[in-house]
Amino acid sequence: MTIMTALVLVALLATVAVLITGIASMARGGEFDLHHSHQLMYARVGFQVITLVILLIAAVMALR
Repeated sequence: MTIMTALVLVALLATVAVLITGIASMARGGEFDLHHSHQLMYARVGFQVITLVILLIAAVMALR
């Protein structure tokens, strides 16, 4: 496994972890959801951007 593959997997798992945490928080509701739901969804979007950037870098490196 190359370093780029490992980075993509780590970024993907981080995205999925934040997504699941956010969905669980919204489903449960309560005080935690009121304070953290927006932060979790912004973090998800951030991790998605990071994942896409890493994927693009890996694709460019693979074409060389």
